[in-house]
Amino acid sequence: MTVVVFTFVLMLASVLKEVLGLLVNRQASGIMVLQAIGLLIPYVMVFALPMGMLTAALLVFGRLSADNELTAVRASGLSLLSLVSPVLLLSLALSVLAAIINLEIAPRCRVVYKEMLYQVGMAKGASFIPEKTYIKDFPGVIVYVSEVHGTNLEDVLIYEMRRNRVEGYCRADEGSIQFDVTNRVITVVLYNATRVFFMEGHRLPQTQTAGTVEFPYTNVMVKAEKKRVDLDNMTFMQLRQELRSLEQGLQSVTPLNKMPVEQLRQRMKQLTTQRKDLATPIRVRMHRQVAFSFACVGFTLVGIPLGIRAHRRETTFGIAMALLLVILYYSFFILGLAFETRPHLAPHLILWLPNFIFQAVGAVLLWRANRGL
Repeated sequence: MTVVVFTFVLMLASVLKEVLGLLVNRQASGIMVLQAIGLLIPYVMVFALPMGMLTAALLVFGRLSADNELTAVRASGLSLLSLVSPVLLLSLALSVLAAIINLEIAPRCRVVYKEMLYQVGMAKGASFIPEKTYIKDFPGVIVYVSEVHGTNLEDVLIYEMRRNRVEGYCRADEGSIQFDVTNRVITVVLYNATRVFFMEGHRLPQTQTAGTVEFPYTNVMVKAEKKRVDLDNMTFMQLRQELRSLEQGLQSVTPLNKMPVEQLRQRMKQLTTQRKDLATPIRVRMHRQVAFSFACVGFTLVGIPLGIRAHRRETTFGIAMALLLVILYYSFFILGLAFETRPHLAPHLILWLPNFIFQAVGAVLLWRANRGL
C-alpha cells in the first residue's frame, strides 16, 4: 500500500505538469494520457519501492513494539533476527527488481515517453505557439501571436534579432504554422505582411509589403526532438558503450608513437585529464543506477530498529520519519550529481556513501535491538 501511495504522489508531479496540460488543451486523447502514465510508472517505481519499504518497516515494527508483540515473540524463544529475516529477504528481492527497472526498463520507457510528447507537439501547432506570449524558442526571432486557432494565426508580430538587437520586424493580420515531419522543419507563413528594418537602432524609412513571408526553423524541431538520447535517459549498457567509445576516441586522437619523449609525456597527461573530465558524468550515471538499486536493503535495515525504538502506533509519525530519512539518503545523490564536472572529488563514489552508511547504521541498531539494548 505504501508503494502505491508513493507511486501516486510521485506520478502527480509529472502527470500534472506535462500530460494533463495536453489533455486540457485538447492536444492529447484520454488513451494517450493512459499510455503516458503507463510509461512513467517504471520511472517512478524506482523511487517508490525503497520509500514504500522504509515506511512499511517503520509502521509495522513500530506497531508491533507498541503492542508488546515483540516481547511475546522473545518470550516464545524466537530471536528478533529470525523474525525479521523474511523482511530482509523481501528487501533483497525488491532491490533486484529495482535494479532491473533502473538499469534497463525505466530509461527506455522515459525515451518512449519523451518521443510521444514530441509527436503530440508535432501534430498540434498550438503547443509551439501559445497566445499573447512572446516566444523566444525560435532562433534569431521573437514571435508574438494574439490568437491561435489550430494552425491558423491572427495578428502576428515577428521581431528579427541579431546579437540581442532588433534588426527589423514583420507584421501580418493572418498567418499559419506548417510542420514538415519528414524534414523536421517548422515554417511560420505570414499573409499580406509588412516588413520594417532598423539600422543602428534607427528605423529605416522604406518598408516592404509582400503577399506571403515564410520563416522556416529547423533548430526548433531538433531541440524538440532531441535525436541524441540524454545521458539521464540511457540504459546501463548504453552508458557503458558511450564510455568505451569516448575512451577509444581520445586514445586515437594523435599518433603518439611519432612524438618525442617529453612531448609524449605531456600529451599522455593531457589525454588522462581530458578522459577524466569527459568520462566522469557517464560514470556518475552508471554508478547512480547501480547504487540506487540497493536502497531497499539500506532503508529496511534502518527502518526495522527505528520502528522498534520509536514504539509508536501513529501512522503519521512513521511517514514523517520516513520522509526525513529519504531526504537524507537522496541528498548524497544530489551532491554526487552536482560534482559530476569535478573528477578529482570522485563524485561516482559519493553515490555509494548513503548505502554504506544506512546499511552499517541499520546493522548496528538491529544487533542492539536483538540483544535488547
